[in-house]
Amino acid sequence: MDFDHSSIIPPDPVFLRIGNFPPIHWYAIFILIGITLAVLASIREGKKRGISSELLMDLIAVGIPLSILGTRLYFVIFSSNNLMWYLQNPVRIIAAWDGGLAIHGGIIAAGLYAWWYLKKKDIPVLPILDLVAVGFFIGQIVGRFGNFMNQEAHGYAINAQSLDEQREFLTSLFIPEFIVNGMFINGNYYHPTFLYEALWNFAGLLIVVFVLRRISRVLIGEIAAFYAIWYSFGRIFIEALRTDSLMLGSFRVAQVISVATIVAVAILVIYRRRKETLLIPYSTFNLEEWQREKERSKKKKYNKKSTKSNNKRNMKKKGRK
Repeated sequence: MDFDHSSIIPPDPVFLRIGNFPPIHWYAIFILIGITLAVLASIREGKKRGISSELLMDLIAVGIPLSILGTRLYFVIFSSNNLMWYLQNPVRIIAAWDGGLAIHGGIIAAGLYAWWYLKKKDIPVLPILDLVAVGFFIGQIVGRFGNFMNQEAHGYAINAQSLDEQREFLTSLFIPEFIVNGMFINGNYYHPTFLYEALWNFAGLLIVVFVLRRISRVLIGEIAAFYAIWYSFGRIFIEALRTDSLMLGSFRVAQVISVATIVAVAILVIYRRRKETLLIPYSTFNLEEWQREKERSKKKKYNKKSTKSNNKRNMKKKGRK
């Protein structure tokens, strides 16, 4: 292969510059696109499940900002080499446009808020988490290309004798040329781990949309469980290739969290099925019907209780006579 590697122009991380205003970065653009697609997909699927767009938008209006905040704070907290720098320069803590978002923080923040909000509204959490999980799949697929534009979240340099061999390895994987070029950083070609993760998540999304949603034995909450296990399993291996991992001592934080997530979620799924708790198939679940049935059940209990109270009063009256 006779290729002039020095002719490669790296991707420009800035999408738009307007005078002296702060530039708009591609990173932010891809995140916004991912959020938009995730919201639209959630609303569309929500209609099939009797989940109103108003409920979802109320949840999203606070959930998304909290999720973004969670991804940034998680990154800052576990940036062991830079934590003191962030504490000395607190304004940079919010500079997410420079890169530096950790998805696990977003998942934790969004999950906790969704649980709190839905419990307050007396709405079942599990089917909503199923919608949110698909949204995370979509958001991560698109958002990873923001990492590409920043030339970050890549892996180690390709192990080869020459630049030509490094490039040939990437092209042999049928990776588009613009991505191969974007992985030429500081004189070497690197593993596009952002792409590996995006493709892994895309495969998971296809499984959810074309398989799991159509299987009657899949219960509410188990699509969210699938997302947690699928993403975590792939992240364990992809993280091993990355050069920018957040560390906890000698361990990669993402791998530790991923292993813990797989174990915890698997235990919860097995425990729930054995205890036969909320064994409602996702394919037939409808929130409006569920709420109507719950209301009817409440009325029956109230009427039954009222009847018992009336009978007791009548018995007492008869006893007095």
